[in-house]
Formats: sequence, C-alpha cells, structure tokens
Amino acid sequence: MNDLNAPILGRSQLIERIDELRRGGASIVMANGCFDILHVGHIRYLDAAKQLADVLVVGINADEQVRALKGEGRPAAPQRERAELIAAIRSVDLVTIFTEPTVTELLRAIKPDIHAKGTDYTPDTVPERDIAREFGGRVAIVGDPKDHSSSALFDAIKAVKPS
Repeated sequence: MNDLNAPILGRSQLIERIDELRRGGASIVMANGCFDILHVGHIRYLDAAKQLADVLVVGINADEQVRALKGEGRPAAPQRERAELIAAIRSVDLVTIFTEPTVTELLRAIKPDIHAKGTDYTPDTVPERDIAREFGGRVAIVGDPKDHSSSALFDAIKAVKPS
C-alpha cells in the first residue's frame, strides 16, 4: 500500500482509513515505540512487522510520554519529526502519534489483527497481550535481537566531548 511517505493521521482519521482498508480486505498490523533516535533495530522491527499483514500502522509515543519513559532531555527530536522519519520508511503505511501513557487505547481504537512487538519481549511479557485478545487480535514478536538502543546511542552522543 505504501506511497513514498506514509500519511501521519490523527486518531479519527486513522480509524476511518483502517475501516476503509478493512472493507477492501486488508489485514492490519500495528507496531509502536518512541523512535527517539532512529537506528537499524527500528528498521528491522518495522520491516518484520510489515511482513505479517497488508498494512503496517505505527504508533509514536508523544513527547510527554517519551520524557516520562526515558527521562529529562528526551526525546531528542519532537514527536512530529519522529513521525515524519517513521513515515518515510518503506515498510510503513500509516503513522499516528498517541498521547496516552500506554498504547492500550490506540489498540482498542483500531483493533489490529496483529500487535507486533520487538524481541525485548516474549509473547507472555507483552503488556498489551490481553488487550489484543479482547478484540480477537494476536501478538507477534518480530525484529532482530535487541542489540540496538536509542538510549545507548543517546548516552554515547552525550559522552562525546568537543575538541
């Protein structure tokens, strides 16, 4: 489905678009994250998620939620810029920014067939696994081993002293 850049949609626009896609027979997979400093692990996670369904929707944590999760000084880039970066990735079809502390409400709103999480989770440790089951969805663990970290990159950049 992907054009060159995926649309960044508000919640109501996203729900309408997904309903339209479903009427056309499309299956939906959703991935989510902060995507604070983009790295190859993010690309591999999103590419693997896309392999599971026709349409990949990516939920981006809003700035205030990234700050709450990662600490002061984060995110490194504002939510709209992070959304634009994710929207430019070939495997991504739709992007939205969510402001709630967890992705639960977004999952309930769009009811994806599959909720994809990275390999730092197992099917039993995905916090939203019961939410996905509520509407008949399933959880899938995708991507490469968790050898990459935005936090580690952020710390390495902060540690570099100007000469």
